[in-house]
Amino acid sequence: MPNLINPISLLLLSLCLLSACTKPTIPATKTVQGTDTTALPQALVLQRADPQIYRTQEGRYYFIATAPEFDRIELRAADRLADLTQAPAQVIWRKHASGPMSANIWAPELHRWDNTWYIYFAAGETERPGHIRMYVLANDHVDPLQGQWRELGRVNTARDSFSLDATVFEHRGVRYLLWAQKDPQNLFNSALYLATLETPTQVGSREVEISRPDLGWEIQGYKVNEGAAVIKHNGRIFVSYSASATDHRYAMGLLWIDETADILNPAAWNKAPEPVFFTHEKLQRYGPGHNSFTLAEDGKTPVLVYHARDYLELQGAPLTDPNRHTYIRRLQWTTQGFPDFGQERADDLVTHKQSTK
Repeated sequence: MPNLINPISLLLLSLCLLSACTKPTIPATKTVQGTDTTALPQALVLQRADPQIYRTQEGRYYFIATAPEFDRIELRAADRLADLTQAPAQVIWRKHASGPMSANIWAPELHRWDNTWYIYFAAGETERPGHIRMYVLANDHVDPLQGQWRELGRVNTARDSFSLDATVFEHRGVRYLLWAQKDPQNLFNSALYLATLETPTQVGSREVEISRPDLGWEIQGYKVNEGAAVIKHNGRIFVSYSASATDHRYAMGLLWIDETADILNPAAWNKAPEPVFFTHEKLQRYGPGHNSFTLAEDGKTPVLVYHARDYLELQGAPLTDPNRHTYIRRLQWTTQGFPDFGQERADDLVTHKQSTK
């Protein structure tokens, strides 16, 4: 289990105890730059949830996300982040008529290694929509909008249970898969698991749980940890994730580990006790989450990509209301080197027409 108290220094902990502090916190959120504003949210792409923007080394952007009909996977491409708004959506794969991969096509992510593109996504079955498992597509063409996407099949984990939201990252020359899955004891809807990725569809034999929904803010409506994303900075690996029901209670949390530690050791992971990004009524940001990270056009500035709604009252159930829109903002860093998601700031990277219901 991850540590809930930030171990940056024993001195900080001692000071906290001396001042009768009742709950641990991540380091102070004083930002290096940036100012607060009360501007309203501006969507990058309307009605697209679970967004990811992949930036190539050449600076090309590819946008992928969950379509509100849950029936297909699309890609958009542009040379500038702002241009993704008007970029045409190209359908590169559609759900099956029945059986595996025939319902609830969720949270696709685009990755590339060894000259091959991969898309990880979750899907259910028409006969069993809640039978959600992880699957992989592959394409050998240099441009993922061209060539043929082929189905590699299901991601094989140790347990056959509800699983979704796979993301891939490399650390010290080793490729890892990080995903959400129902725990063996059926205590939660999903927890976060980590393992090496031996092939595109096979994880290593050592699977570890690095976070479970055991905090009050993580169990609002549903007991969920999901939608993980990885970013590295100043000797640490950070994992953002989302928790609770997918309405206004949806919120983002943060895990971190020293890059020299054994990342397959659950005890080496640290967990912030409070959400780091959540609903802000004044800014009309409701239920932000399922984020990813990319870089701005300069190739250096980190950008947070996430979905949220801009109103509270849903049109139907949380999953059937289609208006989870994609937003982007500059990710800043605290003076202690932790990500500052800008809870009190409006998005500050692009300007677009105000999103509507």
